[in-house]
Amino acid sequence: MTDRVPKHVLIGVTGGIASFKMPMVVSALVQRGDRVTVAMTEAATRFVGPATFEAISGRAVYLDPWTPIDDPASQHVALAREIDLALIAPCSMHSLARFAAGMADDAVSLLVAAIDRSGIPVLVAPSMNAEMLAQPATRRNLDQLRADGFTVIEPDSGWQACRTDGDGRLPEPASLVASIDAALS
Repeated sequence: MTDRVPKHVLIGVTGGIASFKMPMVVSALVQRGDRVTVAMTEAATRFVGPATFEAISGRAVYLDPWTPIDDPASQHVALAREIDLALIAPCSMHSLARFAAGMADDAVSLLVAAIDRSGIPVLVAPSMNAEMLAQPATRRNLDQLRADGFTVIEPDSGWQACRTDGDGRLPEPASLVASIDAALS
């Protein structure tokens, strides 16, 4: 028996084949008693459907900043204030650039923009092929996110969907949960 207090975790899923790992992360968090809210970009829904996350989390998925899921008033602000931590995984090259530039025009980036990073950890787990990860713009954006108070979970190296082997692989679900726990401790 543990004295662990359940947390409210926001999981932001952006476009990328590694999205298939995220239902396992959500399941692990829910099974231990955490409340999990999932937000997805439109591109993410091409890889894993929102119904999967709704079934596992028991909660509506935040897909559209214009459609309220719990409270019609300032949905993104209210949700950003009630979470204990946010994990954006997989975090695509496109989403990294959006966060670094301060853009907030989809469900995930709008929530990220509304989070007070001085009190709520925001973890990003980049996932892309090695060439995309090595791009100067990607490296600059990762440096900017670190400077802005984000925690970057370094990608693993290994086989990727693009039929190459290299850096940029999303860490396994157990590693992502361990990163959440480390950020909350």
